[in-house]
Amino acid sequence: MATQKTRTAGAIRAGNGRYQFHMAKMKKVAAGTGYSTSHGGVIEGARMLFGYIHKPRGTGSRMHSHHNEQFNYVVKGTLKGSVNGKRVVAPAGTLIYIPANAPHTLVSTPEEDVIFLALKDLSQGIIGKAVDGTMAGPHYEPGFEPKLRRKTPARAAKR
Repeated sequence: MATQKTRTAGAIRAGNGRYQFHMAKMKKVAAGTGYSTSHGGVIEGARMLFGYIHKPRGTGSRMHSHHNEQFNYVVKGTLKGSVNGKRVVAPAGTLIYIPANAPHTLVSTPEEDVIFLALKDLSQGIIGKAVDGTMAGPHYEPGFEPKLRRKTPARAAKR
């Protein structure tokens, strides 16, 4: 049985005998390489994809868009940001609708990590493109920037 290719690198293809998935235990894939800290398990069917996505507290996506429309259901934590210029604050239990090609940014509040369920049509994979055209990295709230690793004398000598 040939494995069908997925649009999202690292995603699992549903069907052909695979009908049940334990999402929290799946291999995590990047869900916004170059513009977001989002990552999680992704399943792709014939016409849609589903992601169980983790966004660490105080981090998230820079403004981006994608050709597929999307629903995000917040399971844990709170997402804040904007969709098509309209402010969004979405605590657990909230569904966010993102139209196709709509510029949007969503960031986990500093209080706790966010888990959300993402559902998209398969006009492209889970990853979109940053609006500014760069893949310069995700958004970090003040105080949540990654710590730079300093070179120790032993490390510097190895170079």
